[in-house]
Amino acid sequence: MVGERISGWWSEEETNQAMAAEYVQRFHGHQPAATQCSSALIHRVEAPIQLVWSLVRSFDQPQKYKPFVSRCVVRGDLEIGSVREVDVKSGLPATTSTERLEILDDDEHILSIKIVGGDHRLKNYSSIITLHPDIINGRPGTLVIESFLVDVPEGNTKDETCYFVEKVIKCNLKSLAETSERLALQNHMLPVNC
Repeated sequence: MVGERISGWWSEEETNQAMAAEYVQRFHGHQPAATQCSSALIHRVEAPIQLVWSLVRSFDQPQKYKPFVSRCVVRGDLEIGSVREVDVKSGLPATTSTERLEILDDDEHILSIKIVGGDHRLKNYSSIITLHPDIINGRPGTLVIESFLVDVPEGNTKDETCYFVEKVIKCNLKSLAETSERLALQNHMLPVNC
């Protein structure tokens, strides 16, 4: 009966799903209009939250973990309202994206951006990424949730639009996990100076 709820006890998987649902409801409450789509993606990372956050909060260096970003230049002092000009690698239907920092909360581990320009079809795109402490295989880990809201481009369906954006976010989250886990392993392997 592994994975079943018995006498009020919840399996680890059920507990994780319940926590993730609570976080999505609390932090990712997008209200899409009829011409928009929205979704939230969840990924568990086997690395401590502070290490993962150090990558996510780097608004000026998204290329640290986002594989489709080749270059980023920031206007402003990395505060709310700062704007970054992102150059996108080939393979996506875009070459540039202009993005504004909406939320950067180091205490709650929340980063939110809004796309305000660029040569792509993602109009009125905004995203929120939140990090939450987790335990994975008995070690400190991170539950990462990223959600978005975007207009459905003319000629596309909601399903097509969500599928495309989710595919990009899944690649970013996979890369975030790989980068974080590699750094966690490197930090764990560093010699202790006596």
